Amino acid sequence: MTISMRCFPAAQRAVLAWLVCAALAFHGSAQASDLRMRIGTLVPKNSLYHRELMDIGETWRTAVGGNARYLVYTDGSQGGEAEMARRMRIGQLQGALMSVVGLREIEPSIAALQVMPLLFRSWEEVDYVRENMRAGMEKKFLDKGFVVLAWGDAGWVRFFSKEAAVKPDDFKRMKFFAWGSEPEQQAIMKSLGYTPVPLETSDVLPAIQTGMINVVPSTPYFALATQIYSTAPNMLEINWAPIVGAFVITKKAWDEMGPEAQKAVMAKSDKAGAVIRAKARQEVDDAVDAMKKRGLTVNRPNPEQMREWNDLAEKLYPRIRGTMVPAETFDEVFAHLKAFRASKGKSQ
Repeated sequence: MTISMRCFPAAQRAVLAWLVCAALAFHGSAQASDLRMRIGTLVPKNSLYHRELMDIGETWRTAVGGNARYLVYTDGSQGGEAEMARRMRIGQLQGALMSVVGLREIEPSIAALQVMPLLFRSWEEVDYVRENMRAGMEKKFLDKGFVVLAWGDAGWVRFFSKEAAVKPDDFKRMKFFAWGSEPEQQAIMKSLGYTPVPLETSDVLPAIQTGMINVVPSTPYFALATQIYSTAPNMLEINWAPIVGAFVITKKAWDEMGPEAQKAVMAKSDKAGAVIRAKARQEVDDAVDAMKKRGLTVNRPNPEQMREWNDLAEKLYPRIRGTMVPAETFDEVFAHLKAFRASKGKSQ
């Protein structure tokens, strides 16, 4: 049975209208207070990355209002990066700060920024390529149901090993840590005579302590934070590849914010990305200095040995194109690098 508002006197209609508005307002407030933003990441608690994530969270809480809760799960407590991508898809996490290893589970073309060894010669080149590909990459993530809030990086990958090694062949007698979610990379390594051992990040330290692996490709900051260098005290000083990452959230979580909150969070996240990139790069040198004081040996290839590494990289590119990196994206990266180096008068 439907009851018309005309059945009530004017005064009562006014009261009823007020009650309806109050109920709707309460419902909206309840929705805001029920909001939860759960963020997963491998980064250590209280690290630069964690602090920037918490600052973004404070901006989000203020913008959303109510009793909204923002939680950051550090140190891989939500699993590896592939697992975090899965958790976001099913709603157990609303966001994650991940490297390309996890981001490629969402959009494979992102791998172009991280998996091509010895391709980038400087952070200036990394920045140029990323910024030129940024809009297209962010559109691809959005099409997959994710919003990229910030871009960051974590330093160059170096090889930390138990024994000193400077040439590619020196590493063929060793066992490498390899991401469990990258079977293509493992297949390529095996085809070239190397021995990858697929593990999750949380397994790296016990694995190198027990001899399950002898080499860990890692950034200096991560090697210092996790104490990997204490068991693998030799570092090969080559910039094998940059660790590139991004802070992403689900489109569902983004849409729940509202336009004003979105604007505030995006602005804060963009600033956080710039801070992470600047400070993380400085921390690479700081981390190496700290480890050297505690017994780390830094091994530098001579020019002839460096040519061997470059020859190895050249052999890897055709194997990476179309497998680990979509061919179109692979070619786009090389085109941007060619343009950048031409503008600087550098040889290809």
